[in-house]
Amino acid sequence: MANVEIPDRLHFKIGEVADIVGVEAFVLRFWESEFPTLSPKKAESGHRVYRRADLEIALKIKELLHEQGFTIAGARKQIGRRGRDKADERVGEKTAKKLELVRDELRDILTLLDGKS
Repeated sequence: MANVEIPDRLHFKIGEVADIVGVEAFVLRFWESEFPTLSPKKAESGHRVYRRADLEIALKIKELLHEQGFTIAGARKQIGRRGRDKADERVGEKTAKKLELVRDELRDILTLLDGKS
């Protein structure tokens, strides 16, 4: 993402996102249909409300398509891979903590067994 300054706000209208990303609003709506991770919420009025995370995803999609030359399918895989990598990191952290607990419990058992000899 080429040093795009994102205003310090939580929510954005589609026109604001289009201006920041540098594409037309209809392009964002098309991307929503092609990239499941780009999913702005709808306000009660029916207007799209983009979160900062949605805006960052839109910037990444533009980078993949316009700057790196990915196809829609290729960009979709890249975006999906990023999501899986982040999920894998979280799972990895949880697994590491669980393994640490198991190791500590095994050491405690070993200490008990050594005391009975």
